[in-house]
Amino acid sequence: MSQATAPLPSFFNDAPSDASAHSESRREADAQLFAHAALAVEAAAGVPVAEAVVQSALHLEEVARARKHAHEMNKLSKRLHREVGQAIADFNMIEEGDKVMVCMSGGKDSYGMLDILMNLQKRAPIRFELVAVNLDQKQPGFPEHVLPEYLTQVGVPFRIEEQDTYSVVKRVVPEGKTTCALCSRLRRGILYRVAKELGCTKIALGHHRDDTLQTLFMNMFFGSRLKGMPPKLVTDNGEHVVIRPLAYCREKDLAAYAEHRQFPIIPCNLCGSQEGLQRQQMREMINDWDARFPGRVDNMFTSLSNIVTSHMMDRKLFPFETIKATGAPVKDGDIAFDEDEGCGEPTEGLPAQASVSLSSIKIRKAD
Repeated sequence: MSQATAPLPSFFNDAPSDASAHSESRREADAQLFAHAALAVEAAAGVPVAEAVVQSALHLEEVARARKHAHEMNKLSKRLHREVGQAIADFNMIEEGDKVMVCMSGGKDSYGMLDILMNLQKRAPIRFELVAVNLDQKQPGFPEHVLPEYLTQVGVPFRIEEQDTYSVVKRVVPEGKTTCALCSRLRRGILYRVAKELGCTKIALGHHRDDTLQTLFMNMFFGSRLKGMPPKLVTDNGEHVVIRPLAYCREKDLAAYAEHRQFPIIPCNLCGSQEGLQRQQMREMINDWDARFPGRVDNMFTSLSNIVTSHMMDRKLFPFETIKATGAPVKDGDIAFDEDEGCGEPTEGLPAQASVSLSSIKIRKAD
């Protein structure tokens, strides 16, 4: 007795578009696999062909999803490695013979930084060493075994520095206040000392592009200054060079990479302190802009590398008091900001004009 044929999932009903010959041959191969699988299921388990068809179709849909995910993760990995490599090259972060201390907190960013640096180390045109360092601040509930086990597994030299800064911070900072600032200063001093003891020439921190923008706006809104987070700097004591290899990387990419690589993430709130409200506000604001205005955050970040000091107001950066009209054209003069792309869409069908004469502007008298 014949059985009614169950409808096939859309995976098999989709008509081939203008796919390549390679894609077409893959579809044919999948169809053959599906047919053989259906017959095999029926023969082995007595399952009707119609049901076997559905089971096999669902399996192939899962295979297709897995292929797509693998492709996306491959693209993500290549992008992150390219961005880290580009940042290192652009700012000369790592040089021949460097010994780089990779600061590990146990969060997604530091795991990603170490993983990518280890991969780049294998094929870099220069020789450099890596040593991972974690500061165990004796926070209650901190899983002391996680990082040593992981670092041993991946085969990178490491050092776990144990210093009870948690008790110091809790004793000094009033209840209910954010402890991050003091904790950060204590941690920084300890890491500088460890870097000196290990003979490291560079200290790598896991700050990314989002951190830089958040810091920029925090300083602008609450500190009255234009100051971001440099990709490379000399420490305040003049003894060390700090680098940020993730400077070009987006936080959401690092989060996806960490999930894909299944890093053993350690929670960052074990100390009981919550992230500062100001930074959280900046994060939410930037994420909102990114969602509502695609490309805006990219432009903001790019602007940090395209600064026109003559059009700011810092007298330490530009000699406003000595400038004079010489009759010679001035690069980056006001004319650059009169172009249509700076303040709106060009008028359709008309060429963009760099400036407008005063005689062409009509001013209406106030009533």
